Amino acid sequence: MISLRKALAIPMAAVLALSMAACGSSSSSSASSGKAVTVNEKSAKATSLKDFGTMDDLVAAAEKEGALNVIALPHDWSDYGEVIAAFKKKYPKIKITELNPNASSKEEIDAGKTNKGTDAAPDVYDLGLAVASTNTEQFAPYKVQAWNDIPDSVKDADGKYYADYTGIMSIGWNADKYGDISSLDDLLDSKFAGTVALNGKPAEAGAAFNGFVMANQLSGGTIKNLQPGLDFFKKLKEAGNLTTVDVTDGTIDSGQTGVVFDWTYNQASYQSSLKKKGVTWKYKTFKDAQVVSYYNQAINVDAPHPAAARLWEEFLYTADAQNLWLKGGANPVLLDAMEKAGTVDKNALKSATTIEGDPVTYTNSDSTRITTWLQNNWDSAIGN
Repeated sequence: MISLRKALAIPMAAVLALSMAACGSSSSSSASSGKAVTVNEKSAKATSLKDFGTMDDLVAAAEKEGALNVIALPHDWSDYGEVIAAFKKKYPKIKITELNPNASSKEEIDAGKTNKGTDAAPDVYDLGLAVASTNTEQFAPYKVQAWNDIPDSVKDADGKYYADYTGIMSIGWNADKYGDISSLDDLLDSKFAGTVALNGKPAEAGAAFNGFVMANQLSGGTIKNLQPGLDFFKKLKEAGNLTTVDVTDGTIDSGQTGVVFDWTYNQASYQSSLKKKGVTWKYKTFKDAQVVSYYNQAINVDAPHPAAARLWEEFLYTADAQNLWLKGGANPVLLDAMEKAGTVDKNALKSATTIEGDPVTYTNSDSTRITTWLQNNWDSAIGN
């Protein structure tokens, strides 16, 4: 399942369950397979570019290491394929090893622990907030040059992790088959029989959790009142339209899941893939339910290539990389700053789905409470 790569909004109590449902199991986290490595202490202790001197000094240190290990970065996830390719083109002397692209956030951390002290450990992480905020001892503090443009509300004050991009929860559908969708109630029409899907179970998968939150908001609920969302899905089930089949590229290609609740950047990937096959896939967000949840960057405190890790982070917070995330259907954290500076890709922005008004967010304690409520109520109302 594309969008179950990581634990997104799920609290730590449910992270294990989510990691079992991810796109694959992490071979890199099961056993150490690398060679012992000695790192440059100056690079490993650097907390900002000033500790290296200049950007040229950081590049030189990273090129001397000559390698960078990334993990959990599928190429079709928020255009990470182009982001990686752009880094390789800019820094051809640094070899990138892509560890387990389909790892969950928990599996990323496990890989770091299991391969500690070897050249097989991930240098950098891309994590959901629930995992990032509860594993800070695993991260090296580092503040990128764009630090002041990252809102305080979405970064750790010490620089151990910071937001990079977010999607907006949305509904996507086969427009050739179903025409237009303007509201949730449209999905109760009999033409959608057996084809409307959340991407997983809401108590186990980040995309499904946030899909439920969006439906709950649109049904008159709030973060503290979840019953309206459950009532909507009960009606959808009673209408015969809800399917609990796992969403995959295959189920979308075949039409088995013709309507999918998912992140905008995954919808953009579906859209691009289906366009090549002559299928029109549309997706939309709802102004009154702009459910968002940022992923976060962090550097492994035991990174085998600490300079390259810091160069990677500096690169991700340039306009070049942020615009690629925008192109991939995500909202990059520096979007406002880039619009002010005139560095945003205007063509990408024209076709992007950007946040309208106040986003719907929640705390870790909210997610814990919501997940527990879903565990207690979803199966009895909807079924497995």
